[in-house]
Amino acid sequence: MGVTVYVRHLQVGQFRSWESADLALTPGPTVLVGRNGQGKTNLVEAVGYLATLSSHRVSSDAPLVRHGASQAVVRAALRRDERELLVEVEINPGRANRVRVNRAPLPRPRELLGLVKTVLFAPEDLSLVRGDPAERRRFLDDLLVTRTPRLAGVRSDYERVLKQRNALLKTAKLARGNALATLDVWDGHLTDLGGQLLAARLQLVTALAPHVAAAYAGVAGPGADAAALGYASTVPLAGEGAPLGPDRALPGAAELSAALAARVAERRGEEVDRGVTLVGPHRDDLVLHLGPAPAKGYASHGESWSLALALKLACFALLRAEGEDPILVLDDVFAELDAGRRTALAAVAATAEQTLITAAVAEDVPAALRGTRVQVADGQAVVLPFSADMAIPADVGPVSGG
Repeated sequence: MGVTVYVRHLQVGQFRSWESADLALTPGPTVLVGRNGQGKTNLVEAVGYLATLSSHRVSSDAPLVRHGASQAVVRAALRRDERELLVEVEINPGRANRVRVNRAPLPRPRELLGLVKTVLFAPEDLSLVRGDPAERRRFLDDLLVTRTPRLAGVRSDYERVLKQRNALLKTAKLARGNALATLDVWDGHLTDLGGQLLAARLQLVTALAPHVAAAYAGVAGPGADAAALGYASTVPLAGEGAPLGPDRALPGAAELSAALAARVAERRGEEVDRGVTLVGPHRDDLVLHLGPAPAKGYASHGESWSLALALKLACFALLRAEGEDPILVLDDVFAELDAGRRTALAAVAATAEQTLITAAVAEDVPAALRGTRVQVADGQAVVLPFSADMAIPADVGPVSGG
């Protein structure tokens, strides 16, 4: 039996469209119903922020703070087995964010990672199949950090070194001498951290692949092509895109760092000429396969939806298999799915310790997931019986306001 985790209470202040919100939550499914633009996605986004310290919708913190405010606060009471934890995150764009657990400040915000895990499925996830490699790299690295929180430091340090190295490359062509000597130092940092990141990604892809294959077979149904995962790297030792089998021996971090260093040395002149780092995990791609062909460019619209859904179901299955049910967040997806995909998603969601669902129309949500319903409208979130009419009864008070 794994660890059971759910959010028992959520509060936000000056977060997105909400001046304030205070919402009691329960295990099992909760459906937030409301017209587009009413703020229901903002509430589940706040839960996701506690898990990842980032948003699935924007790349920076600034849009998370309500217009006119200087900071936002997300506060949650978490239940981990028999323990209750109070988690508070203060979001300060342009300054350091602050995190407290049970009122005690954490030295670094990223120490929060791993306390609560989420898997989110949203319409934007179609870009995992059809979008640019950057979308799939972020998917991999977000899952890496969810699965192994210490890798947040490796990821952050790699991005910092890459930024510094690119800045140096932009000046190296003119400066030569001293700049190139300094570049050697940054090369060492880049290849060390890059090798660690590559090794972790390859291990993750290998672990995730069988779950993707199983989930896709369940979603797409009999007769569908088999789904598989590959990894395409600027370092050939790490992979050239072919499906990764479970029996493949994976290179270690030291071996990958050495191979990355050799490739960086080979392309040094080209990098100086172009002023950018051309080799490393920031240029790689997760390759999705359906049958004999890569999915990108070949998968139909329906196959792309099935594959995007399979990727997220596989994340849930992998994290569960490793000992902890993540909170499942389904953001406005049921309206996008046909009956077969709705059924497959609902079957998994019904087994989760906690599932948070947003929908514009309550009837889009499968009956098996109609647990607690929260009506979101006009800056209020009101708990209603699921069979209630869409109108808010006059005698039911708001549990949140904004």
